Amino acid sequence: MATLDPGATGRRPAERRRRASPLLMTVPEAGRKYFGLGKNASYDAARQGIIPTIKTGKKRQRVPVAACERLHQQARSTLEK
Repeated sequence: MATLDPGATGRRPAERRRRASPLLMTVPEAGRKYFGLGKNASYDAARQGIIPTIKTGKKRQRVPVAACERLHQQARSTLEK
């Protein structure tokens, strides 16, 4: 039987979770990475539907990375034409 660390919560540290290839990002992370926006501008863009979001709780919104990658690719192909 394994001994348990009394201070352990059973969760992975935040650093390890973020290093894995995420499927979802926070709104500010996506706004900064894909659109060069700050926190408030990112939430405004999400509210207007510019940044695609999904609800993961009552108020929590997350941005699917695949959707942002598609938007980014579409913008690139439009600029190349």
